[in-house]
Amino acid sequence: MIGPVKKTTHEYGDRIGATAVLRVGAAAAVLDGDRLLLTRRSDNGEWCLPGGGVDPGERPAETAQREVLEETGLTVRVTDLLGVYSDPDVVVSYPDGNRAQIVGILFRAEQVEGTAGLSDEVTEVGWFTAEEAAQLTLIANHVPLLPTAFGTDRPYFNEPVH
Repeated sequence: MIGPVKKTTHEYGDRIGATAVLRVGAAAAVLDGDRLLLTRRSDNGEWCLPGGGVDPGERPAETAQREVLEETGLTVRVTDLLGVYSDPDVVVSYPDGNRAQIVGILFRAEQVEGTAGLSDEVTEVGWFTAEEAAQLTLIANHVPLLPTAFGTDRPYFNEPVH
C-alpha cells in the first residue's frame, strides 16, 4: 500500500529561520503586456513565480533562466535585477525532512522563444493580470513580490524590523 504523498509546506514563527539552513534561490518575473507568468507547483498546489535553487557553480541569473526553461519550456533572457527577499519568520519544509529559510533573488526576464507548458514540477501555467494574481493562493515568499514583478513598485527587499 502506498502512503500519503508528502508535500512541501511552510512553517511560520518569530525568527523560525534560525532553526533551519539558508538556501539561495532565484525567480523570474516574465511579463507579456500586463500579464505575469505564474506556475502552479506540483508539490503543494500553490502558485509562484518560476524559480528554484541556485546550483553550485551557477550565477543566480542563470538559475532564473534555467528554472523557467525546466519548469515551463519557455526560453527567457534575464534583463534586470528586481529585488532580494528573505523572511526569517518563514521556513520551507521539504518532503525529505530538510528545512530552509530561502534567500531569493528576483529578476525581470523577457521571452526569447517557446510556449509556456507543464513539467514534473508544474501542474498549471498561466499569464495573470495583477487583479487575477491577487485571487490565487501563492507561496508565502512570493506574495509581497507581486507589485515589483508587475512593475508597479520599486525594487523589493524585506525591510528591517525596527
